[in-house]
Amino acid sequence: MKISILKSYLNESIQHVSKAISSRTTIPILTGIKFDVNYQGVTLTASDTDISIQSFIPLEENGKTIVSVEQAGSVVLPAKFFVEIIKKLPSQEVHMEVKDNFNTFISAGATEIQLVGLDPEEFPILPSIEENQTLSIPGDLLKNMIKQTVFSISTHETTPILTGVLWSLTDNEFKFVATDRHRLATRSAHIEGADEIKFHNIVISGKTLNELSKIIPDQNSLVDIVVADNQVLFKIDRVLFYTRILDGTYPDTSRIIPSSYKTELVLETKKLSESIDRAYLLSREEKTNIVRMQTLDNGDIEISSSSSELGKVREELQVKDFKGEPLKISFNSKYMLDVLKVVESEELMISFTGVMSPIILKPTDNSSSQYVILPYRTTN
Repeated sequence: MKISILKSYLNESIQHVSKAISSRTTIPILTGIKFDVNYQGVTLTASDTDISIQSFIPLEENGKTIVSVEQAGSVVLPAKFFVEIIKKLPSQEVHMEVKDNFNTFISAGATEIQLVGLDPEEFPILPSIEENQTLSIPGDLLKNMIKQTVFSISTHETTPILTGVLWSLTDNEFKFVATDRHRLATRSAHIEGADEIKFHNIVISGKTLNELSKIIPDQNSLVDIVVADNQVLFKIDRVLFYTRILDGTYPDTSRIIPSSYKTELVLETKKLSESIDRAYLLSREEKTNIVRMQTLDNGDIEISSSSSELGKVREELQVKDFKGEPLKISFNSKYMLDVLKVVESEELMISFTGVMSPIILKPTDNSSSQYVILPYRTTN
């Protein structure tokens, strides 16, 4: 294998595929990035067995030469060092040559590097997926749906299924659900042209979705999603992102959300967030994160928290709309702030059915997302 390649394109591809490399793997070949060079271009692949990412670099783009191939071939190079060194090379063109025993020589400008490569034949083969049904979704929408749900996954490996986000698609409605048993986030979107595609109980690791989100470009390009028996493939420009579907059955969360409420409040999202953030400072010191919310006689609400060492904080917040019974409730302020960070609506409806019933949060301008937080029982 012998090539010359533009550093910017090589670096971008390395950054994409390196997201699939785990520092905890016990399989030496998986600590590397596989290079496959032919006369169409260069393909980089990395895998940790749960996710695999492949990135293709063409020979040219828009008349500009990106790769010059003198000799085709393959090699696996140590990712940890390779990722860092390519970023720091002095010139914009990188020369790579693989010689006997996969010894790889890299040069750029006056810099020369020799790396001990590994046999590409030992690298695992990527999953084979039948592309019978392909769902196309705008990249910015997919990123948004991930951001507005993934924070609610469980971080405890004792219940692996809850470390993922549940996906379903029925009647053109694409829905995400995430819960850690203390809170719940749902986000759905109508997808045009998905009439023939249906799936349910597809659970994808939240950690994987965060990595996927980093690869999806900010501009509004389409992402193709292919769902197979135990794998999901995402096609993003010249990147293929494979992920394993988590084993197990996701719990039925539909019964958590009440159908009617005793109290409904509409508040300004920004002011509520700032108020709870201030109250959180004291509740955090108490190691409880508990903040209290209660309705006042004038129809507004009071936000308060206390610390046995530092003191108390209390403030009143104007309510845009109020219906129903007076209420006093306690909740985890960290959970509430996590929701408020991802809500894009200027106003938020908060609904209650009682002091020990779930707190329901819904943006007023977007009925496709909904959040649930379980309250705390407190003595005062």
